[in-house]
Amino acid sequence: GAADGPPAGVCMMGRVVQLDDTYLGRLRRRDPETLRSVVDQQARRLYRAARGMGHSKSEAEDLVQDVFVTFIESIERFEGRAQVGTWLFGILHHKSQERRRTLVRDELTDPIDQIFESQFDARGYWIRPPTPPDRHVSAQEAGHAIQECLDGLSPIQREVFQLRQVEELSAVEVSKISGHTITHIGVLLHRARMRLRGCLEGKGWGRSR
Repeated sequence: GAADGPPAGVCMMGRVVQLDDTYLGRLRRRDPETLRSVVDQQARRLYRAARGMGHSKSEAEDLVQDVFVTFIESIERFEGRAQVGTWLFGILHHKSQERRRTLVRDELTDPIDQIFESQFDARGYWIRPPTPPDRHVSAQEAGHAIQECLDGLSPIQREVFQLRQVEELSAVEVSKISGHTITHIGVLLHRARMRLRGCLEGKGWGRSR
């Protein structure tokens, strides 16, 4: 809404594009050039995220197409209070969930909850921050092992890991996209990191390397 005011700008491909009424107006009019620029700037990133979430190449391509179709159909609801990329990631999240709804596990009943609860204080902060799983290994050498370990994560853990660790979205952005609280996003990311580290160590990529 006008009372909230748009953000100062949106960073796209290293440039700051002012998300003002003129830009919003072009989006809502479905101006072909403006829509094409959004596709050009965001398609590769969305595809990479979809693949990182575990979808096959064809599924990822279909998802990206679905994201843009939905974006165009619902563009009137975009008020400019979020970055275009964040809005598109939100659509991707919901489309991804629709495609594998029967496979998504309920993370709230994860049997290791009690173990991970001991990692946080009463305010939800890390008592001791986790060590990144790949700190002691070469990404090039361990690439295949990491991919296998990623395949072992649950869908929501893998999505949070992709958005936070790879796409470098903030916890606030991922919370808005996924619907989980910021604290739970932290728990999911911690679980993913711990399980990746344990998986890699089980494959021989331990601290000794």
